[in-house]
Amino acid sequence: MKSPLLSLPGAVPAEGVDEGVAAHYGDLFREQRALADGTGFVDLSHRGVVTVSGADRLSWLHLLLTQHVSDLPAGEATEALILSANGHIEHALYLVDDGSTVWAHVEPGTQDALIAYLESMKFFYRVEVADRTGDIALVHLPAGSIGEVPQGVVVRETPYGRDLFLPRADLESFAATHGPAVGLLAHEALRVEHHRPRLGFETDHRTIPHELGWIGSAVHLQKGCYRGQETVARVQNLGKPPRRLVFLHLDGSDVHLPVPGTEIRVADEGPDGRKIGFVTTSVRHHELGPVALALVKRNVPVAARLLAGNTAAAQEVIVEP
Repeated sequence: MKSPLLSLPGAVPAEGVDEGVAAHYGDLFREQRALADGTGFVDLSHRGVVTVSGADRLSWLHLLLTQHVSDLPAGEATEALILSANGHIEHALYLVDDGSTVWAHVEPGTQDALIAYLESMKFFYRVEVADRTGDIALVHLPAGSIGEVPQGVVVRETPYGRDLFLPRADLESFAATHGPAVGLLAHEALRVEHHRPRLGFETDHRTIPHELGWIGSAVHLQKGCYRGQETVARVQNLGKPPRRLVFLHLDGSDVHLPVPGTEIRVADEGPDGRKIGFVTTSVRHHELGPVALALVKRNVPVAARLLAGNTAAAQEVIVEP
């Protein structure tokens, strides 16, 4: 869905999965600083919005998700995953319950597959699943923002800011009163700074939650059975996920960032050494310079100097080996 805010001065459209919103509005670092200072907002209206209503919504979702949600208090934000039978990550949901309906935003284009799965699991439960992407747009207010939330809008409050489920028809009027608009690249730079994985970026077809540090924030280890739990329990008990997420400080002298998928090798082995991982997201941060998230093999020494393609990189531990 194409955002009407792409008509704002300086707007440059994002590409790929984030197509439909602005990558930036002409000044990437200024926009990053605005978010870091708690001003402005980010248009995330390309993300999917799914609701689950009905008397059994929380108890039913509790059976399907990796997170403990059966007693989720109204207004409390959480996040959760849906795993395959083998424990691989299929969906990531960012949730809040308003007392009568669970609201979730998901990666762009994933809502159809998510809804199809949820519909197949309804059975006799009193729940209604709906795709609200067409009439509800997600916007993000950064942490520390003092901007007022329009009356009646569902809010998901997190340590990183507030996610607002805003009527899509109100996007332009919201922008007029809550500016400046900040592009998605600035939002991504702060996501990388905070070591937060993103489905489809830090994940592939075989990613498990332990590799990305999603245990705790999105996976509850003391709840009942759900699909893929056996893999979670086995890795938790053995402590040996095959890969781990790392934060990379990249050589700032290179003009170009290593693109997602760029192979990572140990620097001492040279550019022809064995592949030990790959870049998942790379950004230019207004304070840290060029940085990235990457997946590397678990047994790569934490002090090892790395090469992302031909770019020198120093790793910072996110997931302990």
